[in-house]
Amino acid sequence: MKASKRLKRRDFIAVLAALGAVPLQAANAGASFAGICTFSCNLHWQAVRSKTDGTAFHDVLSFYDYVRKLGADGMQTSFRDLDTEALKALRSKCESDLSYLEGDIRFPKSKTELDVFEHEVKATRETGATVARAVLMGGRRYEVFRTQEEFRQFYREAKQRLELVEPILAKNRLNLAVENHKDFTLDEQIGLLKGISSEWIGALVDTGNNIALLDEPHSVVEQLAPYAMSVHLKDMAVQPYTDGFLLSEVPCGTGFLDLQRMISVLRKANPVIVFNLEMATRDPLKVPCLTDAYWSTFPDRKATHLDAAMKQVDRNPRKQPTPTIYGKPLDRQLADEEANNRTSLVWMQKHLST
Repeated sequence: MKASKRLKRRDFIAVLAALGAVPLQAANAGASFAGICTFSCNLHWQAVRSKTDGTAFHDVLSFYDYVRKLGADGMQTSFRDLDTEALKALRSKCESDLSYLEGDIRFPKSKTELDVFEHEVKATRETGATVARAVLMGGRRYEVFRTQEEFRQFYREAKQRLELVEPILAKNRLNLAVENHKDFTLDEQIGLLKGISSEWIGALVDTGNNIALLDEPHSVVEQLAPYAMSVHLKDMAVQPYTDGFLLSEVPCGTGFLDLQRMISVLRKANPVIVFNLEMATRDPLKVPCLTDAYWSTFPDRKATHLDAAMKQVDRNPRKQPTPTIYGKPLDRQLADEEANNRTSLVWMQKHLST
């Protein structure tokens, strides 16, 4: 990014902070724009956890240094394991760099885990972050649930978990961005957010996830934008396979999503929103929408969504290979992951600098 643009951005942050228009971290995030979430470096984190020699980072503080070297203006990650001194050190680095931090915290499963949840909330706030991402389910809906009643029970529990954490978020003044995570359809997620109706709970808008549930991705962004507190920006590729289609994250600007349209919608809805890259370097995910089992939790959608989704696949043939890791040695996987992240961050810096 050119020095003149960096200077203007720093001036903008300083003015906002001085006026008290938004918290410093939110101002940083809105002006910095192009960051990265921890899952973009999942292969590297796996290497760290397995104690592989020669990893580019080994903990949260060194991860921050790493993502800054990649070209990111900040990061979204978990701070739950940092002690007080480490939290202070990270905050100091961030404020010195005029970068941003966002948290990544886990929902409690019951009231007995509320103390652990509040610890994560407080740790996140100690870094200066005002936003944290969370998910209500880690898996993919069509792989986890086998009946409509199983999903309905999960939905009821999800609503209860939001109600449990809301007072803690309000007390600590932390915005919780709930990701659309291949769990809820667009309508279901909006229903959850409307039902809780809290200024402290909104959406982390993932630009690609709901393709797996056959929601039209641009419509997902447009309808979730009023609730948007954070973003996982990703570009996507699709290709047919026997049971449906394959879904892949690809470097920004090389997939079929109109990312600039999505960015414009989200920025208009929330001028200080931060765009976290989520470029998962992995093998394509199977979306088996031509099988009966896929539809077990939402059978009525087959008549309304399948045809349009498969036409979308047909309209967007992949012209270049999609990222894969199968059969590659670890050093090649890590190199590919870093290259994909660098390429995407360059694209983001170019298209988010205006």
